[in-house]
Amino acid sequence: MFRNASLPRSPALSIAVPYLALIGGILFLSIGTSFAKTLFPVAGAMGTAAMRVGLSSLILLMVWRPWRHSFTRKDLKGLALYGAVMGLMNLSFYMSLATIPLGIALAIEFTGPLAVALFNARKPIHFVWVLVAAAGLSLLLPLDGNVSTLDPVGCAWAAMAALFWALYIVFGQRVSHLPSGATVAVGMTVAAMVVVPIGAVSAGAVLLDPRLLAMGVLVALASSAIPYTLDMIALKAIPKRTFGVAVSADPAIGALAGLLFLGEHLTMLQWLAIAAVMTASVGAVLTTSRSEKPALPAADNDSDDLGAKQAA
Repeated sequence: MFRNASLPRSPALSIAVPYLALIGGILFLSIGTSFAKTLFPVAGAMGTAAMRVGLSSLILLMVWRPWRHSFTRKDLKGLALYGAVMGLMNLSFYMSLATIPLGIALAIEFTGPLAVALFNARKPIHFVWVLVAAAGLSLLLPLDGNVSTLDPVGCAWAAMAALFWALYIVFGQRVSHLPSGATVAVGMTVAAMVVVPIGAVSAGAVLLDPRLLAMGVLVALASSAIPYTLDMIALKAIPKRTFGVAVSADPAIGALAGLLFLGEHLTMLQWLAIAAVMTASVGAVLTTSRSEKPALPAADNDSDDLGAKQAA
């Protein structure tokens, strides 16, 4: 009589789960980054970045156990470059958050992968997206010297994060033939070797405070372990182009998270700038053919897909 007790999963549920996982990953990342920013008064931007990267590396090492895989000397060199720029990307991004709102920092940083995606632009429409992104940045950055709303140093740090994100994609593609989980774990460990000493010098012994470490674990879980796990669920069923379009919403979701959790209010021009960068990103994904291999965060391989959210 219990033969039919275990029913097969509904087709509708099977379709919905990957998209729910994708949305959940984006939300967890924004919430985790917002929470990380609340630790700045205690640990500083550098100290918080050190905790986030260092604890994330420990979590990823325990989950993926990369020592089970064999890497050649060439692989290790590639992983070292991949991890180093990952660390510098994280550090630059957290430094930008110290003085500018989360949504704006994400919008500026997002120009890095957008630039890589459009680097080999061949279609006239691609240059339209370049102009749209440039127009957004012109609304966003204090190019007229008016620093009353945005700190130019913070914007410069976000621009550095964009540069390192672009390099991260380039170096990530070079190690994309390796197992994605092990690649992210080793890369994050190298990133920790770069960032943790800097953060330790900046924040000092405060990083050893048990309460702060506990909050750092929450940041690492919310901004790394949980989003990456949800991304892996999503990537098994969602087309990468669709994933890339969805990830393009990160700046807007980050801005909303900043508003809700940090009280960061943006001006109408700043919202328009974020919308312009998002439009350029979505347009680049949708108008680039597979043969052109766009390099937006979720464009080419699982290694890059999982690393798309490293920056935040």
